[in-house]
Amino acid sequence: MKLTIERAALMKALGHVQSVVERRNTIPILSNVLLTADHDQVSFSATDLDMEILDDGVAQVDQPGQITAPAHTLYEIVRKLPEGADVSLSFTGEDPRLQIQAGRSKFNLPVLPAGDFPVMSSDGLSTPIAIDTNDLIRLIDKTRFAISTEETRYYLNGLYIHTVMDGGQALLRAVATDGHRLALAEMPAPEGAAGSPGVIVPRKTINEVRRLLDDAGESVDVQISAAKVRFEFARAGSKGAALTSKVIDGSFPDYLRVIPRDNAKIMTLDNALFAQAVDRVATISAEKSRSVKLAIEPGRMTLTVRNMEAGQGVEELEIDYDGEPFEIGFNARYLLDVTGQIGGEIAEFRFADPASPTLVLDPTDPGVKYVLMPLRV
Repeated sequence: MKLTIERAALMKALGHVQSVVERRNTIPILSNVLLTADHDQVSFSATDLDMEILDDGVAQVDQPGQITAPAHTLYEIVRKLPEGADVSLSFTGEDPRLQIQAGRSKFNLPVLPAGDFPVMSSDGLSTPIAIDTNDLIRLIDKTRFAISTEETRYYLNGLYIHTVMDGGQALLRAVATDGHRLALAEMPAPEGAAGSPGVIVPRKTINEVRRLLDDAGESVDVQISAAKVRFEFARAGSKGAALTSKVIDGSFPDYLRVIPRDNAKIMTLDNALFAQAVDRVATISAEKSRSVKLAIEPGRMTLTVRNMEAGQGVEELEIDYDGEPFEIGFNARYLLDVTGQIGGEIAEFRFADPASPTLVLDPTDPGVKYVLMPLRV
């Protein structure tokens, strides 16, 4: 194998694929990236056996071939090469190492046979469903913060993507919850999406998809089966990137049961001022997860955080509310996560009582809902 490629193209493709490689691996081949050179193009592939990412770049291929090399080391070498450099990669039977050359820089890396590299099959996947890139970014950004990190309830460690019928309209919906809060975002279902199986896409996969979306074209092709999901990010002049991942084998809970429908106490306020106030009073606590108490009365909210060691923080805000006064407590970090997703200036809170779930809405985006479980105050 022998090829020459621009550093920028090599850096982008390697940057996309190397992030899937775990830093510590008991299986040596999983620390490597697979390089495949053919037809003026070189493709790169990396896997952790649960997810596989492929990306490619235009190259001058003098001798086609395949080989694997340490992913992180190769990426770090390319990252530190001067901008605009042409990078030569070559592997011949004479030297059992991958040779990298750019200007006066030369490196030799150990290799493992390409035949040992595991390839994830794409059997059983549906026909591609084209989703607008900005729509997919919105679904992910509005919900992924609520994905659980607790391994005990593994079925919550991902984003539940599925289609539903609502009022005669097919919707593509993404839902995440960790049991303390819930985030839901939806959009009109793309053509061909109705009837696709609902899948729980793992947190790591969602984060990698989000990174790839920054360099994607206008739309992304998504293929779904009961066991796998595949995202294809086409780009002009190349095949682009593709990510194939196993999905979480489990049943997502009936989330509709926890979304309040009859919360009658409605409060609206300036979202940015509220987030700043929560952040300030939470400084008093040793960690952001400490409870913040909201005392709500007509026209005014008082935020209070108490810490036996650090003292007390209190702040007042003007609000639009005309119901009965009450007090309710929330995890300060959860409040900040939700306010960070509100797109407009105003946030709308709908309460039932201090012990029941609270619904948070974004008046500028009716396709999103957030649910927060209160804390005792």
